Amino acid sequence: MAESVALDPVDLHILRLLQNDARTTYRELAAEVGVAPSTCLDRVARLRRSGVITGHRLALDPARLGRGLQALLMVQVRPHRRELIGPFVERIRALPESLALFHLTGPDDYLVHVAVTDMADLQRLVLDEFTSQREVARVETRLIFQQWECGPLLPPATGRQVSDSG
Repeated sequence: MAESVALDPVDLHILRLLQNDARTTYRELAAEVGVAPSTCLDRVARLRRSGVITGHRLALDPARLGRGLQALLMVQVRPHRRELIGPFVERIRALPESLALFHLTGPDDYLVHVAVTDMADLQRLVLDEFTSQREVARVETRLIFQQWECGPLLPPATGRQVSDSG
């Protein structure tokens, strides 16, 4: 497990702002958090090097791309063996309908978030890409009515590490 990184209030403010809008300029960030732009640039670079910031992602609206129906698929793989897991994961990740894939504990081995065009497309996906696979023992489907983004993600309030850097 990765070690946590010491973050001070300025770092946390920068992270909060970037999570709300990753396109915020260094000049805007610096003005908002009350530091020089060069200091802000150095802090963001340190957050990248330390692995706190892992990248920037483009958020797309699946409905505007013709994929207006989203679902969660709970998938049970049997036998649940390493030599089957790797190819299964790569195949599911390569599907254009797949938005996210989680390996779980409990009765279901995987949770797959998918976006499809309609119910017929969802049925095709489940039958052709999941249940047709020998290792897939069961697929349970849940339709998503609505979804909300959460966050920003910050360290836990208790036990938070604070550094003296500025």
